[in-house]
Amino acid sequence: MANTGTAIAQKTVYPILFTISFTHFLNDMMQAVIPAVYPYFKSEFHLTFTQIGLITLTFQCTASLLQPFVGFYTDRTPRPYSLAIGMGCTLLGLIALSLASHFIMILVAVSLIGMGSSVFHPESSRVAHLASGGKKGLAQSIFQLGGNAGAALGPLLTALIVVPYGQHSILWFALAAILAIAVLIRIGSWYKDHLEESRKGKTKAAPVERRTLPKATVIGSLIILLVLIFSKYFYMASMSSYFTFYLINKFHVSVQQSQIYLFIFLGAVAAGTLLGGYLGDRFGRKYIIWISILGAAPFTLLLPYASLFWTAVLSVFIGLIISSAFSAILVYATELVPGKVGMIAGLFFGLAFGMGGIGSAVLGKLADATSIEYVFKVCSNLPLIGIVTGLLPNIEVRKRG
Repeated sequence: MANTGTAIAQKTVYPILFTISFTHFLNDMMQAVIPAVYPYFKSEFHLTFTQIGLITLTFQCTASLLQPFVGFYTDRTPRPYSLAIGMGCTLLGLIALSLASHFIMILVAVSLIGMGSSVFHPESSRVAHLASGGKKGLAQSIFQLGGNAGAALGPLLTALIVVPYGQHSILWFALAAILAIAVLIRIGSWYKDHLEESRKGKTKAAPVERRTLPKATVIGSLIILLVLIFSKYFYMASMSSYFTFYLINKFHVSVQQSQIYLFIFLGAVAAGTLLGGYLGDRFGRKYIIWISILGAAPFTLLLPYASLFWTAVLSVFIGLIISSAFSAILVYATELVPGKVGMIAGLFFGLAFGMGGIGSAVLGKLADATSIEYVFKVCSNLPLIGIVTGLLPNIEVRKRG
Protein backbone atom coordinates (compact mmCIF):
# COMPACT_ATOMS: atom_id res chain seq x y z
CA MET A 1 0.00 0.00 0.00
CA ALA A 2 2.89 2.34 0.74
CA ASN A 3 4.16 1.88 -2.78
CA THR A 4 0.71 2.68 -4.16
CA GLY A 5 0.53 5.86 -2.13
CA THR A 6 3.95 6.92 -3.29
CA ALA A 7 3.03 6.18 -6.88
CA ILE A 8 -0.07 8.33 -6.60
CA ALA A 9 1.90 11.15 -5.02
CA GLN A 10 4.60 10.86 -7.68
CA LYS A 11 2.19 11.00 -10.64
CA THR A 12 2.23 14.39 -12.36
CA VAL A 13 -1.35 15.59 -12.93
CA TYR A 14 -0.85 17.38 -16.24
CA PRO A 15 -4.55 18.25 -16.83
CA ILE A 16 -4.55 20.23 -13.56
CA LEU A 17 -1.18 21.82 -14.33
CA PHE A 18 -2.30 23.02 -17.74
CA THR A 19 -5.68 24.15 -16.41
CA ILE A 20 -4.15 26.22 -13.61
CA SER A 21 -1.66 27.54 -16.17
CA PHE A 22 -4.60 28.57 -18.36
CA THR A 23 -6.16 30.54 -15.49
CA HIS A 24 -2.74 32.13 -14.87
CA PHE A 25 -2.78 33.06 -18.57
CA LEU A 26 -6.16 34.75 -18.17
CA ASN A 27 -5.15 36.43 -14.88
CA ASP A 28 -1.93 37.95 -16.21
CA MET A 29 -3.47 38.85 -19.55
CA MET A 30 -5.98 40.99 -17.67
CA GLN A 31 -3.27 42.47 -15.45
CA ALA A 32 -1.20 43.31 -18.54
CA VAL A 33 -3.96 45.68 -19.61
CA ILE A 34 -2.78 48.10 -16.89
CA PRO A 35 0.71 48.98 -18.26
CA ALA A 36 -0.51 48.52 -21.83
CA VAL A 37 -3.04 51.40 -21.49
CA TYR A 38 -0.46 53.76 -19.96
CA PRO A 39 0.13 55.68 -23.21
CA TYR A 40 -3.66 56.05 -23.64
CA PHE A 41 -4.24 57.22 -20.04
CA LYS A 42 -1.20 59.51 -20.15
CA SER A 43 -2.61 61.45 -23.08
CA GLU A 44 -6.29 61.19 -22.06
CA PHE A 45 -5.79 62.34 -18.44
CA HIS A 46 -2.58 64.36 -18.98
CA LEU A 47 -0.57 62.22 -16.55
CA THR A 48 3.14 62.64 -15.77
CA PHE A 49 5.62 59.77 -15.71
CA THR A 50 5.55 60.08 -11.92
CA GLN A 51 1.78 59.46 -11.90
CA ILE A 52 2.27 56.49 -14.27
CA GLY A 53 4.77 55.12 -11.76
CA LEU A 54 2.29 55.66 -8.91
CA ILE A 55 -0.37 53.66 -10.76
CA THR A 56 2.05 50.77 -11.06
CA LEU A 57 3.14 51.20 -7.43
CA THR A 58 -0.49 51.06 -6.24
CA PHE A 59 -1.20 47.95 -8.26
CA GLN A 60 2.02 46.19 -7.32
CA CYS A 61 1.71 47.04 -3.61
CA THR A 62 -1.81 45.64 -3.33
CA ALA A 63 -0.66 42.68 -5.41
CA SER A 64 2.40 42.11 -3.22
CA LEU A 65 1.82 43.10 0.42
CA LEU A 66 -1.07 40.68 0.95
CA GLN A 67 0.49 37.67 -0.75
CA PRO A 68 2.78 36.40 2.05
CA PHE A 69 -0.10 36.71 4.56
CA VAL A 70 -2.48 34.87 2.22
CA GLY A 71 0.14 32.16 1.73
CA PHE A 72 0.87 31.88 5.48
CA TYR A 73 -2.84 31.57 6.25
CA THR A 74 -3.58 29.00 3.54
CA ASP A 75 -0.56 26.89 4.56
CA ARG A 76 -2.43 26.39 7.82
CA THR A 77 -6.01 26.49 6.51
CA PRO A 78 -6.30 25.79 2.75
CA ARG A 79 -9.21 27.53 1.04
CA PRO A 80 -9.82 25.78 -2.32
CA TYR A 81 -12.48 28.23 -3.54
CA SER A 82 -10.53 31.37 -2.58
CA LEU A 83 -9.08 31.32 -6.12
CA ALA A 84 -12.48 32.05 -7.64
CA ILE A 85 -13.20 34.72 -5.01
CA GLY A 86 -9.92 36.47 -5.75
CA MET A 87 -10.72 36.48 -9.45
CA GLY A 88 -13.98 38.23 -8.55
CA CYS A 89 -11.92 41.17 -7.25
CA THR A 90 -10.10 41.30 -10.58
CA LEU A 91 -13.46 41.39 -12.38
CA LEU A 92 -14.60 44.37 -10.28
CA GLY A 93 -11.28 46.14 -10.91
CA LEU A 94 -11.56 45.78 -14.68
CA ILE A 95 -15.09 47.17 -14.65
CA ALA A 96 -13.91 50.12 -12.55
CA LEU A 97 -10.91 50.73 -14.85
CA SER A 98 -13.16 50.84 -17.91
CA LEU A 99 -15.32 53.50 -16.21
CA ALA A 100 -12.56 55.54 -14.51
CA SER A 101 -12.89 59.27 -15.12
CA HIS A 102 -9.95 60.58 -13.06
CA PHE A 103 -6.59 59.58 -11.60
CA ILE A 104 -7.89 58.51 -8.16
CA MET A 105 -10.47 56.19 -9.69
CA ILE A 106 -7.71 54.58 -11.76
CA LEU A 107 -5.79 53.93 -8.54
CA VAL A 108 -8.86 52.31 -6.92
CA ALA A 109 -9.43 50.11 -9.97
CA VAL A 110 -5.84 48.84 -10.16
CA SER A 111 -5.81 48.19 -6.40
CA LEU A 112 -8.82 45.85 -6.81
CA ILE A 113 -7.01 43.99 -9.59
CA GLY A 114 -3.96 43.80 -7.32
CA MET A 115 -6.00 42.30 -4.48
CA GLY A 116 -7.26 39.60 -6.84
CA SER A 117 -3.67 38.80 -7.74
CA SER A 118 -2.70 38.56 -4.05
CA VAL A 119 -5.19 35.76 -3.55
CA PHE A 120 -4.56 34.02 -6.86
CA HIS A 121 -0.80 33.50 -6.90
CA PRO A 122 -0.05 31.75 -3.55
CA GLU A 123 -2.96 29.31 -3.80
CA SER A 124 -2.50 28.56 -7.50
CA SER A 125 1.21 27.91 -6.84
CA ARG A 126 0.15 25.40 -4.19
CA VAL A 127 -2.14 23.70 -6.72
CA ALA A 128 0.79 23.44 -9.15
CA HIS A 129 2.97 22.04 -6.36
CA LEU A 130 0.35 19.42 -5.43
CA ALA A 131 -0.04 18.36 -9.06
CA SER A 132 3.71 18.29 -9.78
CA GLY A 133 4.36 14.64 -8.91
CA GLY A 134 7.85 15.64 -7.79
CA LYS A 135 8.66 17.57 -11.00
CA LYS A 136 8.49 20.84 -9.13
CA GLY A 137 10.55 22.95 -11.49
CA LEU A 138 8.64 21.79 -14.55
CA ALA A 139 5.29 22.24 -12.77
CA GLN A 140 6.18 25.77 -11.68
CA SER A 141 7.36 26.60 -15.18
CA ILE A 142 4.14 25.30 -16.77
CA PHE A 143 2.23 27.46 -14.29
CA GLN A 144 4.48 30.47 -14.98
CA LEU A 145 4.28 29.90 -18.74
CA GLY A 146 0.58 30.65 -18.64
CA GLY A 147 1.16 33.88 -16.75
CA ASN A 148 3.94 35.06 -19.03
CA ALA A 149 1.99 34.15 -22.16
CA GLY A 150 -0.95 36.16 -20.82
CA ALA A 151 1.33 39.07 -19.99
CA ALA A 152 2.65 38.94 -23.57
CA LEU A 153 -0.79 38.77 -25.19
CA GLY A 154 -2.31 41.51 -23.00
CA PRO A 155 -0.50 44.45 -24.68
CA LEU A 156 -1.24 43.04 -28.15
CA LEU A 157 -4.96 42.74 -27.38
CA THR A 158 -4.89 46.22 -25.86
CA ALA A 159 -3.39 47.57 -29.09
CA LEU A 160 -6.11 45.83 -31.11
CA ILE A 161 -9.07 46.57 -28.81
CA VAL A 162 -8.49 49.45 -26.37
CA VAL A 163 -6.35 51.81 -28.50
CA PRO A 164 -8.80 51.99 -31.43
CA TYR A 165 -12.06 51.66 -29.46
CA GLY A 166 -11.32 53.54 -26.27
CA GLN A 167 -11.36 53.02 -22.51
CA HIS A 168 -14.80 51.39 -22.28
CA SER A 169 -13.58 48.50 -24.44
CA ILE A 170 -11.61 47.29 -21.38
CA LEU A 171 -14.94 45.70 -20.43
CA TRP A 172 -14.24 42.98 -23.01
CA PHE A 173 -11.44 41.74 -20.76
CA ALA A 174 -14.01 41.27 -17.98
CA LEU A 175 -15.32 38.31 -19.98
CA ALA A 176 -11.96 36.62 -19.42
CA ALA A 177 -12.40 37.14 -15.66
CA ILE A 178 -15.82 35.47 -15.78
CA LEU A 179 -14.33 32.50 -17.69
CA ALA A 180 -11.48 32.28 -15.16
CA ILE A 181 -13.94 32.22 -12.25
CA ALA A 182 -15.80 29.29 -13.82
CA VAL A 183 -12.57 27.34 -14.40
CA LEU A 184 -11.25 28.10 -10.91
CA ILE A 185 -14.42 26.73 -9.33
CA ARG A 186 -13.60 23.42 -11.06
CA ILE A 187 -9.96 23.66 -9.91
CA GLY A 188 -11.23 24.34 -6.39
CA SER A 189 -13.26 21.11 -6.50
CA TRP A 190 -10.16 19.08 -7.45
CA TYR A 191 -8.15 20.87 -4.76
CA LYS A 192 -10.84 20.12 -2.15
CA ASP A 193 -10.99 16.43 -3.16
CA HIS A 194 -7.20 16.18 -3.00
CA LEU A 195 -7.20 17.62 0.52
CA GLU A 196 -9.91 15.19 1.63
CA GLU A 197 -7.98 12.22 0.23
CA SER A 198 -4.85 13.41 2.02
CA ARG A 199 -6.73 13.64 5.33
CA LYS A 200 -8.06 10.08 4.83
CA GLY A 201 -4.52 8.84 4.16
CA LYS A 202 -5.21 7.82 0.58
CA THR A 203 -2.20 9.80 -0.65
CA LYS A 204 1.21 10.03 0.88
CA ALA A 205 3.93 12.53 0.31
CA ALA A 206 6.80 11.09 -1.65
CA PRO A 207 10.03 10.89 0.31
CA VAL A 208 12.39 13.71 -0.58
CA GLU A 209 16.10 13.66 0.12
CA ARG A 210 17.24 17.00 1.56
CA ARG A 211 20.31 18.43 3.13
CA THR A 212 19.76 19.93 6.57
CA LEU A 213 21.13 23.47 6.67
CA PRO A 214 21.77 25.72 9.67
CA LYS A 215 19.13 28.39 10.26
CA ALA A 216 21.63 31.19 9.55
CA THR A 217 22.46 29.63 6.17
CA VAL A 218 18.77 29.38 5.28
CA ILE A 219 18.14 33.02 6.23
CA GLY A 220 21.25 34.18 4.37
CA SER A 221 20.24 32.20 1.28
CA LEU A 222 16.73 33.68 1.33
CA ILE A 223 18.24 37.18 1.53
CA ILE A 224 20.43 36.43 -1.51
CA LEU A 225 17.38 35.18 -3.41
CA LEU A 226 15.47 38.34 -2.51
CA VAL A 227 18.39 40.45 -3.79
CA LEU A 228 18.23 38.51 -7.06
CA ILE A 229 14.48 39.13 -7.26
CA PHE A 230 15.22 42.85 -6.80
CA SER A 231 17.71 42.77 -9.70
CA LYS A 232 15.39 40.86 -12.01
CA TYR A 233 12.17 42.76 -11.34
CA PHE A 234 13.64 46.24 -11.23
CA TYR A 235 14.93 45.54 -14.73
CA MET A 236 11.63 43.95 -15.76
CA ALA A 237 9.83 47.08 -14.50
CA SER A 238 11.83 49.20 -16.93
CA MET A 239 10.73 46.93 -19.78
CA SER A 240 7.09 46.28 -18.88
CA SER A 241 6.24 49.87 -17.89
CA TYR A 242 8.55 52.02 -20.04
CA PHE A 243 9.74 50.00 -23.05
CA THR A 244 6.87 51.37 -25.16
CA PHE A 245 7.74 54.96 -24.17
CA TYR A 246 11.42 54.26 -24.87
CA LEU A 247 10.62 53.04 -28.39
CA ILE A 248 8.23 55.93 -29.07
CA ASN A 249 10.69 58.56 -27.83
CA LYS A 250 13.86 57.16 -29.39
CA PHE A 251 12.63 55.63 -32.63
CA HIS A 252 9.33 57.56 -33.14
CA VAL A 253 7.24 54.42 -33.61
CA SER A 254 3.46 54.56 -33.13
CA VAL A 255 1.71 53.41 -29.95
CA GLN A 256 0.43 50.29 -31.69
CA GLN A 257 3.88 49.47 -33.08
CA SER A 258 5.41 49.87 -29.61
CA GLN A 259 2.87 47.39 -28.23
CA ILE A 260 3.95 44.84 -30.84
CA TYR A 261 7.59 45.20 -29.77
CA LEU A 262 6.51 44.78 -26.14
CA PHE A 263 4.59 41.66 -27.18
CA ILE A 264 7.76 40.25 -28.80
CA PHE A 265 9.73 40.83 -25.60
CA LEU A 266 7.04 39.32 -23.37
CA GLY A 267 6.68 36.35 -25.73
CA ALA A 268 10.39 35.66 -25.23
CA VAL A 269 9.83 35.92 -21.47
CA ALA A 270 7.11 33.24 -21.70
CA ALA A 271 9.37 30.87 -23.66
CA GLY A 272 12.30 31.40 -21.31
CA THR A 273 10.15 30.62 -18.26
CA LEU A 274 9.29 27.11 -19.47
CA LEU A 275 12.88 26.43 -20.49
CA GLY A 276 14.21 27.55 -17.10
CA GLY A 277 12.04 25.15 -15.10
CA TYR A 278 12.97 22.15 -17.25
CA LEU A 279 16.70 22.95 -17.14
CA GLY A 280 16.52 23.60 -13.38
CA ASP A 281 15.08 20.12 -12.75
CA ARG A 282 17.70 18.58 -15.01
CA PHE A 283 20.93 20.45 -14.18
CA GLY A 284 20.31 22.14 -10.84
CA ARG A 285 18.49 25.32 -9.95
CA LYS A 286 21.48 27.26 -8.62
CA TYR A 287 23.20 27.13 -12.02
CA ILE A 288 20.07 28.23 -13.85
CA ILE A 289 19.62 31.17 -11.44
CA TRP A 290 23.22 32.21 -12.03
CA ILE A 291 23.06 31.96 -15.83
CA SER A 292 19.63 33.56 -16.16
CA ILE A 293 20.41 36.77 -14.31
CA LEU A 294 24.13 37.37 -14.85
CA GLY A 295 23.88 35.92 -18.36
CA ALA A 296 21.46 38.65 -19.42
CA ALA A 297 23.96 41.42 -18.57
CA PRO A 298 25.81 41.57 -21.94
CA PHE A 299 22.52 42.04 -23.77
CA THR A 300 21.07 44.61 -21.35
CA LEU A 301 24.29 46.64 -21.50
CA LEU A 302 24.11 46.76 -25.32
CA LEU A 303 20.38 47.61 -25.54
CA PRO A 304 20.56 51.41 -24.95
CA TYR A 305 23.00 51.82 -27.86
CA ALA A 306 21.25 49.61 -30.42
CA SER A 307 19.19 50.48 -33.50
CA LEU A 308 15.47 49.66 -33.61
CA PHE A 309 16.11 46.30 -35.30
CA TRP A 310 18.83 45.29 -32.85
CA THR A 311 16.76 46.59 -29.93
CA ALA A 312 14.07 44.07 -30.89
CA VAL A 313 16.65 41.28 -31.29
CA LEU A 314 18.36 42.07 -27.97
CA SER A 315 15.00 42.25 -26.18
CA VAL A 316 14.27 38.66 -27.30
CA PHE A 317 17.60 37.41 -25.87
CA ILE A 318 17.03 39.38 -22.65
CA GLY A 319 13.51 37.99 -22.27
CA LEU A 320 14.59 34.40 -22.91
CA ILE A 321 17.51 34.51 -20.47
CA ILE A 322 16.28 36.64 -17.58
CA SER A 323 12.84 34.97 -17.37
CA SER A 324 14.30 31.51 -16.74
CA ALA A 325 15.24 32.55 -13.19
CA PHE A 326 11.94 32.85 -11.36
CA SER A 327 10.78 29.22 -11.38
CA ALA A 328 14.25 28.11 -10.27
CA ILE A 329 14.36 30.76 -7.52
CA LEU A 330 10.91 29.85 -6.21
CA VAL A 331 11.50 26.08 -6.14
CA TYR A 332 14.97 26.58 -4.61
CA ALA A 333 13.35 28.68 -1.85
CA THR A 334 10.64 26.08 -1.15
CA GLU A 335 13.38 23.48 -0.75
CA LEU A 336 15.17 25.76 1.71
CA VAL A 337 11.95 26.05 3.76
CA PRO A 338 10.03 22.78 3.19
CA GLY A 339 6.35 22.59 4.05
CA LYS A 340 5.72 26.32 3.51
CA VAL A 341 4.82 26.42 -0.17
CA GLY A 342 2.05 29.01 0.20
CA MET A 343 4.06 31.38 2.37
CA ILE A 344 7.19 31.15 0.19
CA ALA A 345 5.18 31.53 -3.02
CA GLY A 346 3.34 34.51 -1.52
CA LEU A 347 6.61 36.07 -0.34
CA PHE A 348 8.39 35.72 -3.66
CA PHE A 349 5.43 36.55 -5.90
CA GLY A 350 4.69 39.44 -3.56
CA LEU A 351 8.26 40.69 -3.66
CA ALA A 352 8.31 40.34 -7.44
CA PHE A 353 5.19 42.52 -7.71
CA GLY A 354 6.48 44.89 -5.04
CA MET A 355 9.86 45.34 -6.72
CA GLY A 356 8.08 45.92 -10.00
CA GLY A 357 5.88 48.59 -8.41
CA ILE A 358 8.66 50.37 -6.54
CA GLY A 359 10.86 50.11 -9.61
CA SER A 360 8.20 51.68 -11.82
CA ALA A 361 7.65 54.56 -9.39
CA VAL A 362 11.39 55.22 -8.96
CA LEU A 363 12.09 54.90 -12.67
CA GLY A 364 9.14 57.13 -13.54
CA LYS A 365 10.51 59.84 -11.24
CA LEU A 366 13.96 59.39 -12.77
CA ALA A 367 12.49 59.63 -16.29
CA ASP A 368 10.76 62.92 -15.43
CA ALA A 369 14.00 64.29 -13.98
CA THR A 370 16.25 63.09 -16.83
CA SER A 371 14.99 61.12 -19.83
CA ILE A 372 13.54 57.71 -20.61
CA GLU A 373 16.75 56.79 -22.46
CA TYR A 374 18.83 57.56 -19.37
CA VAL A 375 16.59 55.22 -17.35
CA PHE A 376 17.46 52.34 -19.69
CA LYS A 377 21.17 53.08 -19.42
CA VAL A 378 20.97 52.93 -15.61
CA CYS A 379 18.88 49.74 -15.59
CA SER A 380 21.23 47.97 -17.99
CA ASN A 381 23.63 47.38 -15.08
CA LEU A 382 21.11 45.60 -12.82
CA PRO A 383 21.71 42.01 -14.06
CA LEU A 384 25.34 42.31 -12.92
CA ILE A 385 23.98 41.76 -9.38
CA GLY A 386 23.52 38.13 -10.43
CA ILE A 387 27.14 37.51 -9.37
CA VAL A 388 25.91 37.01 -5.77
CA THR A 389 24.34 33.69 -6.84
CA GLY A 390 27.76 32.18 -6.19
CA LEU A 391 27.12 32.60 -2.45
CA LEU A 392 24.15 30.22 -2.47
CA PRO A 393 24.73 26.74 -0.98
CA ASN A 394 24.40 23.61 -3.12
CA ILE A 395 21.26 22.04 -1.60
CA GLU A 396 20.22 19.72 -4.41
CA VAL A 397 21.04 16.04 -4.51
CA ARG A 398 22.38 14.88 -7.85
CA LYS A 399 19.95 12.70 -9.76
CA ARG A 400 21.17 9.66 -11.60
CA GLY A 401 19.97 8.25 -14.82
